[in-house]
Amino acid sequence: MIGALAVIVPVHDEEELLGECLAALEVASAEARMRHPAVRTQTWVVLDACSDASARIAEDAGVHVRHLDARSVGAARGAGVAASLAGLAGLDPAEIWTAHTDGDSVVPPNWLCHQLALAASGADVFVGTVRPDFRDLDVHRIEAWWRRYTPGRANGHVHGASLGLRASVLLRAGGFAPLEEHEDVEVVAAARRLGARVVASDDAPVRTSGRQVGRTPGGYARYLREDLAGS
Repeated sequence: MIGALAVIVPVHDEEELLGECLAALEVASAEARMRHPAVRTQTWVVLDACSDASARIAEDAGVHVRHLDARSVGAARGAGVAASLAGLAGLDPAEIWTAHTDGDSVVPPNWLCHQLALAASGADVFVGTVRPDFRDLDVHRIEAWWRRYTPGRANGHVHGASLGLRASVLLRAGGFAPLEEHEDVEVVAAARRLGARVVASDDAPVRTSGRQVGRTPGGYARYLREDLAGS
């Protein structure tokens, strides 16, 4: 039984996209509160070495904010987890669900409710799907993306922009490593080794930035820039 939801968003200079991200999260949180009134919800934005207006945007949104100067998405996710669990002290980590997205992403209204439903059915880890903002892509890349992906079919790729873990499993897996990238892939691999039940789903796809120069060298931006260009 899940008693609390902790949403964690690492941010590094996302003033152009963060407002829409947090507005979408509030819609998803409101949906979760309405359908699951007994579940406490909180959103943490971890501002990692931000030099733009991201802090003001987060504060205006009324979310919990933590500042960091690590320049590491893994460290930022880990700091958000630690802060959220401290705020939920007294709850069994097995009853806390942590949901993770990115500051350049927009979740659908059912994103949190879908994860709660999966958790209720026994899932320990949710691996969601992402779709690029097609306004950022050329026609060739859009066509290449649709050749690779079928709506409704989860591909199983791990994306920090749409990820959920039961807190007890996340802790047993060692948490997010303070890496510059692929901390999401590593923590899911660790959870699998523990025997956690991992469920991949395309029922709540997240729209993420289609930019091709990203915050990390090997992230989704590189995939859009290089892999799709060669398709």
